[in-house]
Amino acid sequence: MRDAVIVDAVRTAVGRGKPGGALSGIHPTDLSAHVLKALAERTNLDPATVDDVIWGCVSQVGEQAGSIGRYSVLAAGWPEHVPGLTIDRQCGSSQQAVHQAAAGIIAGQYDIAVAGGVESMSRIPMGATRAGGQFGEPFGSRVAERYDNYQFNQGIGAEMIAEEFRLTREELDQHALDSHARAAGAIDEGRFKVQITPVTVTDAEGNTRVFDTDEGVRRGGTLEAMGGLKTPFKENGVVSAGNASQISDGSAALLITTSEIAERNGWTPIARFHTGVVTGADPITMLKGPIPATEKVLRRAGLSLDEIGVFEINEAFASVSLGWQRAIGADYEKLNPNGGAMALGHPLGGSGARLMTTLVHHMKDNGIRYGLQSMCEGGGMANATILELL
Repeated sequence: MRDAVIVDAVRTAVGRGKPGGALSGIHPTDLSAHVLKALAERTNLDPATVDDVIWGCVSQVGEQAGSIGRYSVLAAGWPEHVPGLTIDRQCGSSQQAVHQAAAGIIAGQYDIAVAGGVESMSRIPMGATRAGGQFGEPFGSRVAERYDNYQFNQGIGAEMIAEEFRLTREELDQHALDSHARAAGAIDEGRFKVQITPVTVTDAEGNTRVFDTDEGVRRGGTLEAMGGLKTPFKENGVVSAGNASQISDGSAALLITTSEIAERNGWTPIARFHTGVVTGADPITMLKGPIPATEKVLRRAGLSLDEIGVFEINEAFASVSLGWQRAIGADYEKLNPNGGAMALGHPLGGSGARLMTTLVHHMKDNGIRYGLQSMCEGGGMANATILELL
């Protein structure tokens, strides 16, 4: 039987998704091309042997339209016969890209595939695909009627999750502070160096520098300072900018093949794609999907929670990852041990691949047999993946 293994995984450092952010001057196609070229160079991959590049991107408009997966292949200088596919499963797009690449490898449709994604939120703002509503809502009358014309606001959903799990403002703020502290520790100890490909960037004054450190990590925060931030989604609520994910730019890519083909090419894979699932959840709360997705993937894998050595759960909001931890009963110390999206940032279509890149390298560095990743997705969905260290 064919398997699917991850040979290597690489990402850019994550930049702030606003004008002046480290990566804001780079076209998202070129940013994607950078990680594709880095992946090929790190593994001595002949790009001509790649059967498909599956690329996640959420805001597929403007510079990210027209199948950015395909144009990223061309921008990387890879042969024209190498195709590219762009997919959108909202925040889980590049995690879904890994699932599709692994499925294609196992089914025999691919021998070698690359999965990953990108988002340049400084250049294509979140929600840009709705174009200010001039082309209508992304759902018709039947969806509106089914949910009583609810506006599907993720921030309000995050507040609803906090209320359901009785999460206080202090608990959410502390979770955010922990994320920043863990990310700072990972940076200081050099844990991200092997997974980050440096990018040469140019600022507004024309000065160039090498960007290789995640830009959003803040040090020295306090509960007092965090508590002073406004709660924009609900008066006297608990969700603030401080305990939510950051708007970001970034890209990541993973090389996926079979064990046999890896050996033939002289590659030593990091991990095996053990189990992958996707599930739906209610689109009003919207963000609770990782809870049933985690339960589903553990059942399908035949593994217990205690067998998982590390969890990467996307910190879209502190209430999402902390609510997940409360519901599942996972060890808090195993949750996002190198920080999460509240500290490192959340470049939408690139986040699933960023999380998985961090996950596989953490598993390798610490000899962890099983790692689990899940993330909430717009519309009420979630992917969950279990990887096994090789």
